[in-house]
Amino acid sequence: MDAQEGTQQSEQLILAHNVFLLKHPDVPDIEKVRLKDEVLNSVKSNVMTPYYETLVADKVVELDQSVLDSMRTKNEDEIKKLDEKIADAEENLGESEVREAHLAKSLYYIRIGEKEKALEQLKVTESKTVAVGQKMDLVFYTLQISFFYMDFDLISKSIDKAKNLFEEGGDWERKNRLKVYEGLYCMSTRNFKKAADLFLDSISTFTTYELFPYDTFIFYTVLTSIISLDRVSLKQKVVDAPEILTVIGKVPYLSEFLNSLYDCQYKSFFLAFAGLTEQIKLDRYLLPHFRFYMREVRIVVYSQFLESYKSVTIEAMAKAFGVTVEFIDLELSRFIAAGKLHCKIDKVAGVLETNRPDAKNALYQATIKQGDFLLNRIQKLSRVIDL
Repeated sequence: MDAQEGTQQSEQLILAHNVFLLKHPDVPDIEKVRLKDEVLNSVKSNVMTPYYETLVADKVVELDQSVLDSMRTKNEDEIKKLDEKIADAEENLGESEVREAHLAKSLYYIRIGEKEKALEQLKVTESKTVAVGQKMDLVFYTLQISFFYMDFDLISKSIDKAKNLFEEGGDWERKNRLKVYEGLYCMSTRNFKKAADLFLDSISTFTTYELFPYDTFIFYTVLTSIISLDRVSLKQKVVDAPEILTVIGKVPYLSEFLNSLYDCQYKSFFLAFAGLTEQIKLDRYLLPHFRFYMREVRIVVYSQFLESYKSVTIEAMAKAFGVTVEFIDLELSRFIAAGKLHCKIDKVAGVLETNRPDAKNALYQATIKQGDFLLNRIQKLSRVIDL
């Protein structure tokens, strides 16, 4: 969570992802040996004593008392030096130097994974900060440590705080960065529609490399857009977007996943879909929503197929998707019962009949209902006025 310049992902977020993979049941044991070495090297190089203790408590790594004692001593020495710099700045230097000294201590706590003390010190630093841009940077540091610990309550509060700061002023670069942070928060809390909108707004201005690389950003953008946008919007904003076209080939199966859906190549879509599931499972932000996302994607693709027909045989649909009749029958019956697909199955004839809701009629009924409600309110109000 150090301030990263250029195109470097935050070392702490890389560490958090490696720890996630280390705990993941689907990661092979031989891969976990390499991951454990990487995790320990990162913890030792950043002298992350508090985080090392957490990993030991979670039984992710084994306790090495000599390593722990050594890191504790280094932490104490460094904090002592930082306190001396703060005292010196307060006695002999100006306000900006005092602020910089406090910021250095905040960043050190962030670096070693001392969450509570880091947040405390960031508040002290904020009290010494006047410029809106610098206050925004402090919010970004808070957001980074929040994503490291997946503290969604703190992320939500920090995003709200950043939006309030922007009302006082703030540059476009920071506003665009905030969109990516908010998009990641929305995706992590299953608000895929809002996440897609925020990601798409940030495609041409993406600079948030401390969170993830650009190809990962495109991966998230495509995944959230597919279940959020209609066909016309998907074509304009995603399928034909030059920023996406330049990168999409770097992510395995992603191009086939997007284009086969738009081109109605359903057999190819299911093959690409199967390939992508592993990547979604191994993503710390997407894994909690794996089953939900799988279901939503299937609803989108089945709805798109059925849109073209008044009626179609189950066999024809199974053939189009490259699956068995039994599989399609089971899938559709589940989604129809949940009210997610507007069709019915004629099991005897082996036919699917669509019964799409009439949007105009639904709008008419809603207008009548709202009108009745309004008239009732007016009558009640008129009685009160007469009294």
